Amino acid sequence: MPYAPPTEPPREARARLQLFVQLAAMLMGVALLIAFSQPGTAQQTPAERIEATLFQNVRVFDGKSATLSAPSNVLVRGNRIERISTSPIAADAGARVIDGGGRTLMPGLIDAHWHAMFIRPTPAEMLSSPPAHTNFLAGAEATDTLMRGFTTVRDVGGPVFSLKEAIDQGLVVGPRIYPSGAMITITSGHGDFRDFNDLPRSPGKLTRGEILGGMAIADSPDEVRMRVREQLMQGASQIKLTGGGGVSSPFSPIDAVTFTEPEMRAAVEAAHNWGTYVAVHAFTDEAIRIAIDAGATCIEHGFLMSDATARLIADKGIWLSLQPLPDALRTGFPVGSVQREKADEVFPGIGRTYALAKKYKIKVAWGTDVLFSRALAQQQGAILASLTQWYTPAEALVMATSTNAELLAMSGKRNPYHGKLGVVEPGAFADLLLVDGNPLQDIKLIADPARNFLVIMKDGKIYKNTLAR
Repeated sequence: MPYAPPTEPPREARARLQLFVQLAAMLMGVALLIAFSQPGTAQQTPAERIEATLFQNVRVFDGKSATLSAPSNVLVRGNRIERISTSPIAADAGARVIDGGGRTLMPGLIDAHWHAMFIRPTPAEMLSSPPAHTNFLAGAEATDTLMRGFTTVRDVGGPVFSLKEAIDQGLVVGPRIYPSGAMITITSGHGDFRDFNDLPRSPGKLTRGEILGGMAIADSPDEVRMRVREQLMQGASQIKLTGGGGVSSPFSPIDAVTFTEPEMRAAVEAAHNWGTYVAVHAFTDEAIRIAIDAGATCIEHGFLMSDATARLIADKGIWLSLQPLPDALRTGFPVGSVQREKADEVFPGIGRTYALAKKYKIKVAWGTDVLFSRALAQQQGAILASLTQWYTPAEALVMATSTNAELLAMSGKRNPYHGKLGVVEPGAFADLLLVDGNPLQDIKLIADPARNFLVIMKDGKIYKNTLAR
């Protein structure tokens, strides 16, 4: 008889495979945490979870009010806020007790327009570097993001699914991520970073950016529907389409309208079938109105809209995701470049759009939209503080906490985190910042998180505590 090697029963084989995967994940987690650690930041990585944390003598900004609470005590149990009281709360045996000394306890900040994979590399590096390298860069930036006090981000374009999973599993330190997956665009649309050597496009042949998951090109309703479903299959909480031209894309004029209404409607239908929504990048009236007619829930940017379109957005109850883009983002493009010319066209509309949003009481989310610049990402808090050009500090901070959380909740059952974010109230997730001062009076405190954020907690775990003895 021919020799047959011994075989394991299927159950034992699966058990061995599962053990191998768990060990590999554990080793990878150790490697990632070592790689992302920096000297002198031992307090930034959590130790074992302590079941209860009691904040004593804090003034609470609850994410919704324009004033701080009276001196209060806040009990966190597990990953939720259990109790808030102006009366003393008895600490459990073994609980961590933090004396706030009258400082401000507030919700973790939320950035509603973020691109975790596109912060540190240049576009050329993103398309040419090995995926492992760009993932390590994104992991390091995720840690920095959390240490700036941003406990949640809505990622509106990029191959971020694995990073999100690694953060959720505790392998990487970073914020909660609401992922969109690939930006869905058309040939020559915003997000199409191919060069002429990639043309003509061949059905079934993906280019580098598509393989990496940064973009997905779709040139018909059927292709749009398929690309949307691919993102949902991977875990997208919402879908991002680029409905008009963009600044950073070389072959996408600002005035160009990309998707037709039937194409965009196919995306909205596919997203609605999964209980979630579509956000559309659009600057001009025509691009915005096609998105609205197709049923989009949120318009990103909108900086060239007219008064009439702003009124339509308000009447329809559409969300407007705005960004007070710093001028350094515009001047970062070389003079004479196509990108600089387009930035010069778009940036003057930022202030006018904020004014229209206030005039018509549009539901406004806040984000940064930093791309390809670690230095600008480090100004995340300062960009939020710049909202005081149009809003009070309280209005700006409400926008970056409870209001942004309302937009995140629009993802329905695709919401990866089932609980309240952006507020300090019983039952909410324990994503908290202890601030050395009152940001409702001095919002610039959030522009210097290294100095002013004394405690950073996410999901009930403390990642920074300068008050620890």
